[in-house]
Amino acid sequence: MKNIVTTIDTKEQILNVAERQFGEKGFAGTTLRGVIKEAGVNIAAVHYHFGSKEELFVAVVRRVAQQMVPAQLKELGKYTNQDKTPSVENIMEAFFAPPLRMISQMGEAGVIRSQFIGRCRAEPLPIQRLGDREFNESQQCFLDILQRAFPNQTRSELEWKLDLVIAILIRTLNQVGQSGKVMTGNSSEEVEIAISRLVKFVSEGMKNFD
Repeated sequence: MKNIVTTIDTKEQILNVAERQFGEKGFAGTTLRGVIKEAGVNIAAVHYHFGSKEELFVAVVRRVAQQMVPAQLKELGKYTNQDKTPSVENIMEAFFAPPLRMISQMGEAGVIRSQFIGRCRAEPLPIQRLGDREFNESQQCFLDILQRAFPNQTRSELEWKLDLVIAILIRTLNQVGQSGKVMTGNSSEEVEIAISRLVKFVSEGMKNFD
C-alpha cells in the first residue's frame, strides 16, 4: 500500500510542477531537467509515468480536461434531451459556469491552472493540437446543441463562434483578480456575477451574428 501511495504522489507532483512550468515558460521553455529538479524526482520517474515532454504536456492537459469537461457536459445534459430547443443563454451558461466555478475554488492552484490554460492557446499550432484532442468531445457536444439553436448556420460558422467563446473564457480566466476585469475575485457572488455578464454578452453577440 505504501508503494502505491508513493507512486501516486510522485506522479501528481510531476504533473503539478509541469503545469506551473508549462504555464510560466511555455512548451519550448520547459525542460524535463527543470521539471525533475523542482519536483525532486529522477528522470526515470518521468519516463516511467509519461515517456517524453510531449506526453507530459498532454497528461497535464488531460488532467485539466478530466476535471472540466464532465462538469460542462453534465450542465449541458440538462438541455440535450429536451424537445424544446435550448436557449443560447442556457448553452453558454453550461459552457462558462463549470470552469469558472472550478478555478475560483482552487485558490493559488487556480491561478496556476488559469495561466497554463492561457499559455496552451498561445503555443504554436502543433503544440496546441497535442492538447486540443482532450477537449474535442466537449466541443463537439456544444457544437451539436448550438446547431439546434442556430439551424441556419453552417458547422464551420458555429466552430468559428465557439472558438471566440473559448478565447473569451481563457481571457477571463487569465484576468482573475485584476482590477477592472470581468471576474475581479474568487467569492461565489463575484463568480456568479461574472458568469451572468459573460453569458449575456456572448449570447447577444452570437444572436447578432445569426
